[in-house]
Amino acid sequence: MIPGSLKYGATISFIIAALAFIYKRHQDEVLQERLRDVLSGLLRAEKKGHTEKQKIAVAFGACEDVLVNGLDLLNFMNVSAPTKVHHHDSINTIADLTETMAYFFQHGAAAERYISNRTLFNMLVDAALKQEGVRRLLGGNAPVIGKRLSMEGLDVVLGGRMAKSLAGTLPKEMQVIGEPVEMSDTHLILEYKTGDKWGQFACPRANRFIIHADQINPVLDGLEDFISKVETYNPALIVIGGLQMMDNFPFEKGVREARLAKLRSFLQKVPKETHVHFEMASFIDESLLRDIVDNVVVYSDSLGMNEQELPNLASILEGGNVTLVSDSYPRVATVLDQMRTVYGLLSNTKEVDGKRKLTRIHVHTLAFQAIMTSKTSTWKNTMSSAAKAALTAHRYTCGEYDIDTFKARLIMDESFSLSKTADSERILVQDKRPVACWQENDYDMCVSPVLVCTKILQTAGGGDNVSGAGLVLQV
Repeated sequence: MIPGSLKYGATISFIIAALAFIYKRHQDEVLQERLRDVLSGLLRAEKKGHTEKQKIAVAFGACEDVLVNGLDLLNFMNVSAPTKVHHHDSINTIADLTETMAYFFQHGAAAERYISNRTLFNMLVDAALKQEGVRRLLGGNAPVIGKRLSMEGLDVVLGGRMAKSLAGTLPKEMQVIGEPVEMSDTHLILEYKTGDKWGQFACPRANRFIIHADQINPVLDGLEDFISKVETYNPALIVIGGLQMMDNFPFEKGVREARLAKLRSFLQKVPKETHVHFEMASFIDESLLRDIVDNVVVYSDSLGMNEQELPNLASILEGGNVTLVSDSYPRVATVLDQMRTVYGLLSNTKEVDGKRKLTRIHVHTLAFQAIMTSKTSTWKNTMSSAAKAALTAHRYTCGEYDIDTFKARLIMDESFSLSKTADSERILVQDKRPVACWQENDYDMCVSPVLVCTKILQTAGGGDNVSGAGLVLQV
């Protein structure tokens, strides 16, 4: 026989559990309603933009990506987590690899590094190809951006050298400029997920560590063929990327400078009516980044970058240093202030010798997309472009065009400050009209929340797909 006090206690516990269940279900329903509202708003905003079949020329950095779970690969090779983190500019040993990867893993930051030991690199790739679930995909800034632009209906030519087998994965409408090679450069993408544990280290967000031993991309092989094609192609937009492949590559004296000078000479002659977009990437060699600013950035009127690359560019422009890791979840206000810094320094460039005033910046983060365009420029559909970039971020990382809100979450706050200054105005994110746009000084700004994918298929290539999608409606 159960005493009455125990019966009473059990009844109370049951009621509390039932109420907790009902409350959680209600909260889940409220969250799903909000996610559906945001998705509907983004889809409406995306459809407001109109795509024109413009001619686009993109280069460089063609490669084959080999994607694998990084921790599974290292476990397969009996490689343990390091006892310390230490950043290495280039990688020559397994210890260099694990210490450098751990450095970025603990911050959930993306990074890309050159492996000087080709024997080690080939051993890693061979082991990766034996992993269950390994994927081999088209990689490199230009091919991935170009493929996105082509899939969205634009006319694209691609500058870069790759094997015929890799070129065969491109849309048939795309034209590859540059003689084929027997074997494409390969990038090994070591992916990791939010919450992954590796020894004493924990990863705060999904990302990847990329290693390569490129021989073709660092020297911009195919540059001359690309220049020759563009001179007769008359594109509306030229996209330059892949220059991070030069980072820590063992050039012979003067070769890097000569190749960048050749690229600069080409950009100086691009007609003013043709837009030039430069896609940033992860750099650790400050001298290289300064050379790229002097030879490429000041000859571009559009820039694309992520939350790691933006503060580095702002720092270099102000005479500072490269920071290896920055906040992987930056506040909107922080990003907006950094965008203003970059815009303020580059929009006043004197238009002499082919240099251009910066008129567009697209910053893509995990939580949101931010696009700034000059009021006097010909860039259009900024709101729709921000929405399209946000939707593409989810579609690509989840590997599905149709977005399932049960595979999504919102990281961006329900409101944000326009600046870190004390008296800054706050903007409320409206669920049914989620893209916030406003005007400042001589530019327009739009910020869109991202429906972050919770069932991730891939992260590598995400930034290039998002940048490409952001350009589709603006050219």
